Amino acid sequence: MSTCHGFGAHEAHAHLTPMHFERRALRADDVAIDIAYCGVCHSDAHQVDNDWNNTVFPCVPGHEIVGHVTATGSDVTRFKVGDRVAVGCLVDSCRHCAPCEAGEEQHCVEGPTPTYNGRDRITGEITYGGYSQHIVVRESFVLRMPAALDARLAAPLLCAGITVWMPMSKSGVGPGSKVAIVGLGGLGHLAVKLAAALGAEVTVITSSPGKVDDARTLGANHVLLSNDSKAMLAAANAFDFILDTIPMRHNVNPYLMLLARNGKLVVVGAIDLLEPVHGALLMRNNRSLAGSLIGGIEATQELLDFCAERNVLPDCEMIDIREIDTAFERMRANDVKYRFVIDMASLKGVSVD
Repeated sequence: MSTCHGFGAHEAHAHLTPMHFERRALRADDVAIDIAYCGVCHSDAHQVDNDWNNTVFPCVPGHEIVGHVTATGSDVTRFKVGDRVAVGCLVDSCRHCAPCEAGEEQHCVEGPTPTYNGRDRITGEITYGGYSQHIVVRESFVLRMPAALDARLAAPLLCAGITVWMPMSKSGVGPGSKVAIVGLGGLGHLAVKLAAALGAEVTVITSSPGKVDDARTLGANHVLLSNDSKAMLAAANAFDFILDTIPMRHNVNPYLMLLARNGKLVVVGAIDLLEPVHGALLMRNNRSLAGSLIGGIEATQELLDFCAERNVLPDCEMIDIREIDTAFERMRANDVKYRFVIDMASLKGVSVD
């Protein structure tokens, strides 16, 4: 085992403070990784606040990890010391159920092991995340970082990126597709960039006139204000695919009306109850309403390779680990364009009281 230095919360709604904890000794199929950068996800704040009533404290968040390999177990064949690598939301699964065999480890029948606030499948010990010096991960859950990707900015692709990539990829978004992105935050801004890179005609749907210029800068062809009833009516039946990134309870009916025949609306932001859905809106045009949860390891690697090829990166603000509480406050207030990334070099010199 090895002692690791990181930042964590010891109770709900607490400040994140420096702490020490133990990482497991390398198993035969493990990769040890020094962490260079870690993205800050909205779910990190939810876990620290115990909003989902499942947080085990102390909690060390972070599941958007970029770093380099420092050691490998005896059975590891895909990585060597010095390789640039990444780790996303998952660090293990049963690997033998139907979803796992289909490359959808996030839907593991036995339950996947999250990067933090999960339990190791062998020892039962709590997993700790990327707000830390280093991490040990099973080889099959380590991702290769393409050389063309800027490591400083790539971390949010490992959660926000795969969250929006998966439904677009499975729905065949590409040239000729008319796509709408609802919401322009951490998820939405990456969805716009990726949909544009896939060749789709992209419309951003927002209630904020102040986001019109940003939407176009990010690659949107059009902007539709959701509080403009005439514009919404004129856009009825216009879209093949709508990605809904709104992170709270809301009414999806106005967006369903915008779907063309056989169109699909996919919810990726609201881990909450939705307002009642009018069945007739689904029946008309044979529309469908679906949800999507992150993505598997194969799909995440596909996303990283695509982003390297097309130079797609999130818009990030780099922070010192000591600024994490302020970053959480700003994230909760939607005061970031569009994702925070922690420079983990800032952890050096931080002492544990």
